[in-house]
Amino acid sequence: MSANVAPGVAARPTSYSSAQIMLHWVMAAMIVFQVVMGENIGPAWLAFRDGTTPAEADLFAANVHVAVGMGVFALAVIRIFLRVTHGAPPLPAGQSRLQTTIAHAVHAILYLVIVAMPISGAIAWFGGVEIAGTVHHFAKPVIVIAVALHVVGALVQHFVKKTDVLRRMIRPERHAA
Repeated sequence: MSANVAPGVAARPTSYSSAQIMLHWVMAAMIVFQVVMGENIGPAWLAFRDGTTPAEADLFAANVHVAVGMGVFALAVIRIFLRVTHGAPPLPAGQSRLQTTIAHAVHAILYLVIVAMPISGAIAWFGGVEIAGTVHHFAKPVIVIAVALHVVGALVQHFVKKTDVLRRMIRPERHAA
């Protein structure tokens, strides 16, 4: 326990756990897949909305999108649980108030969207609620921008500011035996 931590209060980790790192990268791949392939659900959605039968390939693409989306949601729940129970390392020292605010805002938006998109998508798909589909559709540019800001921020921290922000999302914390 750190000397700066009150008794009974766990110290903040200096890195993410192996599980947090794995979830981060698996979810990143799934989200990129969803963004790239997500438009393939459109023809099946329109067919169902109009009371017609979608083409087999369209239905397959839609089912893959829905399944991956539900996977993102399930992993997001686990990831949030781990964030609450394990914590997250602090931002690098020397960050300006603006940098800290931006980092926290981008993370909050990412967590909000990785939960809201699967929920709105499921409500639209399984419940036929068009407004949920609209919310889901308009959340796409939000997640694209948030992911882009997240990646740029990590790269700036690594290459410009020379901090360990990127390394700690690649290698888990090691504890002395």
